[in-house]
Amino acid sequence: MRSFAIAALQLSLNKGDNSAVIEKEVRLVKTRFPWIDMVVVGELAMFGANTAQAETLPGPTEDRMVDLARELDIWLVPGSIYEKSGALVYNTASVINPKGEIVARYRKIFPFLPYETGVEAGSEFVVFDVPEVGRFGISICYDMWFAETTRSLVWMGAEVILHPTMTNTIDREAELAIARASAITNQCYFIDINVAGELGVGLSCAYGPGGELIHQAGTGREIMAFELDLDHVRRVRERGWHGLGQPLKSFRDSDARFPPYEGNRSIPEALMALGSLEKPQGRKSTRKPKTDEPSNKN
Repeated sequence: MRSFAIAALQLSLNKGDNSAVIEKEVRLVKTRFPWIDMVVVGELAMFGANTAQAETLPGPTEDRMVDLARELDIWLVPGSIYEKSGALVYNTASVINPKGEIVARYRKIFPFLPYETGVEAGSEFVVFDVPEVGRFGISICYDMWFAETTRSLVWMGAEVILHPTMTNTIDREAELAIARASAITNQCYFIDINVAGELGVGLSCAYGPGGELIHQAGTGREIMAFELDLDHVRRVRERGWHGLGQPLKSFRDSDARFPPYEGNRSIPEALMALGSLEKPQGRKSTRKPKTDEPSNKN
């Protein structure tokens, strides 16, 4: 069995520098569960959604996490931070191996526009191998709303998707549905780890390759520690969930052409008619002022 143990840390964090809290929590989970192979933290957990805290990579925060991973002999995905690259800012997650080596950096491809302003979109899908275990892919928060992101990682061989998230809005229930659907349609483990406290509403989740729920967290601090079986992923992909659907094989063998992905695509009128990508505005008042109402002008 290709087993691998993950601790997903849903931490109650404040707006500000949370690096000391995160380091403490990682140490605690490794002490309590010495069998853990990897620790994953939520999106932007270090400093929150504050582009003023952007750092170049490598940088001091990443270096601190590198030392921690090496000391504890673990794989570590410490959420993401805003990365400063020249005049640009990216939302970037680093993957650190037990030797303290950066094996991957992933820049979020779909910033949460029109709200995550001032953040550049990444352009490369990222997978990495855990020796003698399997291949992992990484995406961040809003990425999963675009099914193509997870499918691309699986096309590149990913059996596990690590998905740091920072959601503090009422659409978290919708994201739980997307996470499960992502696991089912791609026959993979999908681990969506949110933040809590001032930064997020929690409700982290982990699903298996048949869409089976491994665990769903509550809304506060919670440690999700569990083992993955990547041979189980291979069996589900080969035989189908309970011997039923084998969607990856069908997708592999299909000659279907998908218009949105054809070269030199033209955008249809129905989508152009949706207007520009911008924050919704309030309704304009149609009430006419009474003649005896005082003017608002000074």
